[in-house]
Amino acid sequence: MKESTKKLLNYFLIGILAIIPIVVVLQIIIFLKGLVSDLFSVVYGYADSYVYTALLFMLSFVIVVFIGYKIVETGRPWVITIFDHIIDRIPFLNTIYRVLKKVINMFSSHDQKIAKEVVYVEYPSAGIWVPAYVTNRYEDKYVLFIPTSPNPTSGFTVIVDKSKIVKSTMDIEEATSFIVSVGVDYEKASEMTDLN
Repeated sequence: MKESTKKLLNYFLIGILAIIPIVVVLQIIIFLKGLVSDLFSVVYGYADSYVYTALLFMLSFVIVVFIGYKIVETGRPWVITIFDHIIDRIPFLNTIYRVLKKVINMFSSHDQKIAKEVVYVEYPSAGIWVPAYVTNRYEDKYVLFIPTSPNPTSGFTVIVDKSKIVKSTMDIEEATSFIVSVGVDYEKASEMTDLN
């Protein structure tokens, strides 16, 4: 009875961990749908016309695309700089905002090769290899984020010497797929021979 209860709880936990990413994505979709719906209601309440509401949403879309273009081409536009300056003066929020920006930039930056790099490192002990994301480096020291399976949003941050890592040809998406699939989706299996 005890063994069957353990198995049941184990299957339950594995099921929960498998569902968490789906729930998070659905929550984001529901949040965005609610946000757009509320904005539409507010704008339509003032304009009382679907044409004006659609034009305002198209204008908003163009402005967001323009901000994205400016960020890629020239760095931060003045609107973002002003907002950053205001948020920097608000305690607690400034810390959350700064950390969120760094994490988002790590995965979305086009010019930072460091943020896109995936390596293998021996963790938690010698002879056990795991994929890790390079998040920072200083001289011969690497800061790595080691995600856990099957939920790559949790994990460990470690600092290791350059000599302790083996470079991978996987990109962020491939490494994440490998982690979420608990190793089933591993297109770079030939890299295993490089791990001693």
